[in-house]
Amino acid sequence: MQIKIENPILPIPNEELLLEEEKMWRVKLPFDYRDFLLNTNGGCPDKKEFRCQNHNYMIESFLCILQNSENRENGFYDIDVVLSQIEDRLTDNEDLVGCELLPIAELFAGDYLCLDFTKNADNPSLCIWDHEKSDELEPVTYKVADSFSEFITLLE
Repeated sequence: MQIKIENPILPIPNEELLLEEEKMWRVKLPFDYRDFLLNTNGGCPDKKEFRCQNHNYMIESFLCILQNSENRENGFYDIDVVLSQIEDRLTDNEDLVGCELLPIAELFAGDYLCLDFTKNADNPSLCIWDHEKSDELEPVTYKVADSFSEFITLLE
């Protein structure tokens, strides 16, 4: 995986914190994304742009995992903080416990790059969640890549 990250969000999570989050979200993060979190924990990539659905998108910042996001300068980039703001718009199942779409990067203009567990819980794809077209219990997404590693190769 070839990517440089500027301004990683500290502190870097440990394995124990990742396991706690996975349990709360009721997902198993793919190895390549786990490795990314354990080495960078968010931040701005040196290559930010990619194409999807004949549109150019740009990553503002990858999201992070923090133990206490409310006490951190960049706490608004914490995945749990983002989930708390948009979770009703990330699923069409009002009885869902856990996550089907897990935001992992904030995109320019308000959309999010997400891990998509809806079709394959063991091997999530990546998609863009469209904030303008998504309503409560009506998410609108566009598939970007089959894996996090594949997505990284799309960045320009």
